[in-house]
Amino acid sequence: MFGLGTLTRVLREVRQDLTAAQERDPAARAVGRLEVLLTYSGVHALLAHRVAHALHESGLPVVPHAVAGGSRALTGIEIHPAARIGEALFIDHGAGVVIGETAEVGDNVTIYQGVTLGGTGFQRGKRHPTVDSEVVIGSGAKLLGPIHVGRSSKIGANSVVIHDVPENSTVVGNPGHPVRVDGRRPEGPDADWAHLPDPVADAIKGLSARVNELEGLLAELTGRPAGGGEVKPLRPRGQSDPAGG
Repeated sequence: MFGLGTLTRVLREVRQDLTAAQERDPAARAVGRLEVLLTYSGVHALLAHRVAHALHESGLPVVPHAVAGGSRALTGIEIHPAARIGEALFIDHGAGVVIGETAEVGDNVTIYQGVTLGGTGFQRGKRHPTVDSEVVIGSGAKLLGPIHVGRSSKIGANSVVIHDVPENSTVVGNPGHPVRVDGRRPEGPDADWAHLPDPVADAIKGLSARVNELEGLLAELTGRPAGGGEVKPLRPRGQSDPAGG
């Protein structure tokens, strides 16, 4: 049952959550731990989850879900009582964050607002993501299914991740594409979200450059200007070309 040892563990985890908030949020560094405890919705949601999870692990019915439901109503953050959350998780702002039943989150993870660790299908068993330690998940990202996100990875804002993510990589796009950041492990809990690599855009730029190159070669062979010359206007479907073209 929910005994003294469990209570001690919950209090230790809450202290770690407070430390994580102050270390990773510049705004929290200017205020005391008490103010963070009283005003940060992410800290409130984690405190409620620590209690709800301990009650769930003890086998108590109804109450864990009631605690989780109350926390969701107050904070806008939904964490299933069965979800396994590691030490020093920081949920920044937090509105709209959803963490599903079989999700597992490692230590020192940072999650921004609007993130979903969701399931796919209606099967029982493991159906939510496993997120290793030191991972940063950007605003609005959706991680779906029993995927595995490797240690020290970063998920770009609004990415949709449906496949496993290697360690020390960055994922961007929909569906998410893992890429390396200069071949090095990213530093710190934050990411320069405005300048993340975009492999899809890079591929399109490469194709565009290749088309321009081929047009230049064709122009040399035919003696016509690059670009194909005159372009005929589009005709409505079914209408014949009066010039017979």
